Amino acid sequence: MATLSIDRITKAFGHTTVIPELSLTIEDGEFCVLVGPSGCGKSTLLRIIAGLEPISSGRILVDGVDMSDAEPPERGVAMVFQSYALYPHMDVGRNIGFGLKIARTPVVEIAERVGRAAEKLRLGSYLKRKPRELSGGQRQRVAIGRAMTRKPKLFLLDEPLSNLDAALRVGMRVEIARLKAELASTMVYVTHDQVEAMTLADRIVVMNGGRIEQVGAPLDLYHRPANLFVAGFIGSPAMNFLKGRVASVEGKQATVRLDLGFSLRMSVSKPTRAGAEVTVGIRPEHIVLAAEGEADAVVLKASVVELLGSDTFIHVRDGEESLVIRDSGGRVARAGDRIAISLPPGVCHLFDKGGQRISDSVAATEPA
Repeated sequence: MATLSIDRITKAFGHTTVIPELSLTIEDGEFCVLVGPSGCGKSTLLRIIAGLEPISSGRILVDGVDMSDAEPPERGVAMVFQSYALYPHMDVGRNIGFGLKIARTPVVEIAERVGRAAEKLRLGSYLKRKPRELSGGQRQRVAIGRAMTRKPKLFLLDEPLSNLDAALRVGMRVEIARLKAELASTMVYVTHDQVEAMTLADRIVVMNGGRIEQVGAPLDLYHRPANLFVAGFIGSPAMNFLKGRVASVEGKQATVRLDLGFSLRMSVSKPTRAGAEVTVGIRPEHIVLAAEGEADAVVLKASVVELLGSDTFIHVRDGEESLVIRDSGGRVARAGDRIAISLPPGVCHLFDKGGQRISDSVAATEPA
């Protein structure tokens, strides 16, 4: 295990800066997930940590030792790639132990380490098979096993599940979570899938345009997103955003009038003024299906209904405003139905015109 410190690094390709100045510390034994949309710089950052990309400025430290100019083998890292990168002519056992063979590790020790890795990854009965005889999930476990045998200080995983189908992704996600608990190693995991991030991470680093938008535990990011970008990226389905204006401010309480027809009295953590444009966010699972005529309800028309068995996603629209409602109560709805909704206290998020969070919680919900 090791502590990784990224100290004010930058990365540019020619005249194009892809990572402005960035600092991050990943603690000993932590499972840290870098998440963000394609092109946000997360894979580039992982390659910099591994030593596969040089930095333009700054330092990379492992346990306090500057590794900025060290070659990949000197950094004590093992990397698992998206493409598995297995040798097709070698069987599973030789693939797992290949790195040890190159490092001139004694044959007896190679066999011992390969056996332990195969046992943990449930590959013991596949050691004599070639990669072409394995499923996608089994190939990915072989790639992870090859990294494990090197006893690295850092595990780096670059979108290891992106080539798998939906069922295999779920299975491998469980396998990685199990390994995380067993190995107790420092791991840095890159993905664009926020479900993987939420289920695996000790801490999530949300990246956008080469910058860090927010760092925190999964539920911290879910319940208190720092800005609109994080709020829209974390959570599935994505958070709903509604336009509105601040009608009045009294101390740390602001009344927000939404274009949709609600007035919300919200607790604000930063100064705001009457007339300011704001955005209110609410997650699909927090919208309450009400009865028509309730004092705090607004009636909208369902445009699309997605029946998923355990959940129903109801898409409603009012002019330019649209919402997704997640219902787990088994309500039967069809496109064209009138749907009454209310926004309960304590579940809305308020963002200023620049997209930054300015709310603590909702104090009350009133009809417009």
